[in-house]
Amino acid sequence: MKVLLSIKPEYARKILSGEKKFEFRKVGFNDSSVSTVIIYATKPIGKLVGEFEILRILIDSPSKIWERTKRHAGIDRHFFDSYYHGKEQAVAIAVGEVKQYAEPKCLSELGVGTTPPQSFRYIKSDEFARYKQRELEV
Repeated sequence: MKVLLSIKPEYARKILSGEKKFEFRKVGFNDSSVSTVIIYATKPIGKLVGEFEILRILIDSPSKIWERTKRHAGIDRHFFDSYYHGKEQAVAIAVGEVKQYAEPKCLSELGVGTTPPQSFRYIKSDEFARYKQRELEV
């Protein structure tokens, strides 16, 4: 299964360039079959810009997650600490193989509406298959 993640443009660029090897979240996915993240770069871009394979998902206290990820976090400690302030758990999605789209795509092309998820949205296999088929027809 795939998941659509809303990611700020600066962090989406860092993921696509290979500089950022972890995407941080406050909650994990309930579905353990999620294997791919589709990146929606939030405004001002507002488009699907690429995807990446999930190598693994780390869940632990914020301090332990920082120690395990800081070399490739793509963010500084101050931002990390403010993001997880008051939280007992942190989630780090390890970025695997990255595919940047040749042209950014509108969210509507994915067939899941035009409103981006606040955090994430599961994309079922059949939804993604329809998207890929439309891509081939163009």
